[in-house]
Amino acid sequence: MKNKLLGTGEDGYNPLRKFKVIMQGLRYSASDFSVLHKFMISVVILIPVVIYNGALDASIIVLATVFMLSAEMFNTSIEAICDFIHPEYHDKIGIIKDIAAAATGLAIFAWLLVLVVEIVEVVGHM
Repeated sequence: MKNKLLGTGEDGYNPLRKFKVIMQGLRYSASDFSVLHKFMISVVILIPVVIYNGALDASIIVLATVFMLSAEMFNTSIEAICDFIHPEYHDKIGIIKDIAAAATGLAIFAWLLVLVVEIVEVVGHM
């Protein structure tokens, strides 16, 4: 697809090519164990939530999981870019990585909070 700002790339929009790129990114992310095990935790908790609490609670878990996984992917991307640009240790790169990790930590905290609330509700229904 042609970049309107830079004028680079090819003319035309190909949704299948975009879908292929999306799937490649998801495959790379799934190869990271930290992302995969968090996704599996959400799936395991999602099953009883759907049974006992309903669609609204399940959709909240899905949104929290997508938010957390997106933060993990952004963090991984930022760290990879920093390592590519400056492989040696540098104070500024360290600060950038720390900020990205802090954002991911906040997303994980929100995700865990949602999961704990939903688990408590499911246990209350049993």
